[in-house]
Amino acid sequence: MARKKHEIQPMRPDVPVYPIGVAARLLGVHPRTLRIYENEGLIHPAHVGSRRMFSDNDIKLIGCLRSFIHDDGVSIPGLKKLLNLVPCWEVSSCPADVHEHCEARIDKAVPKTLHKVGDDVAAREAKEADKERRRKKTAVQRKKRQSSG
Repeated sequence: MARKKHEIQPMRPDVPVYPIGVAARLLGVHPRTLRIYENEGLIHPAHVGSRRMFSDNDIKLIGCLRSFIHDDGVSIPGLKKLLNLVPCWEVSSCPADVHEHCEARIDKAVPKTLHKVGDDVAAREAKEADKERRRKKTAVQRKKRQSSG
């Protein structure tokens, strides 16, 4: 009797598969560094039992956070404040074509458009209005660069 062949599908980048030791090795850091980032609220790895598990998206995000900290000289408390004000791609000046396809991007920014506090629907609408305003702003900046270049 013939066995059914199963198609091999690529793994989704949001599936946590790396334990902390492997994730640390991939990033070239000590596992304690990842625990510090978690304690500071910069990252939120999945917990399977008592083990921290990291996805490919987590690895990309941590790489970006490390570049903010080490290349740009931003402190961890400063980075936390920045990420609460603006999305990560605005802090790092990612081009639109990069951050639109990046699955590791984070946007914890509080909406700047006025809305009623405690109203989740109004907060989501305010966040969408902020995104639209940023989209228009980047389009204008892109046109200015193209016309000057």
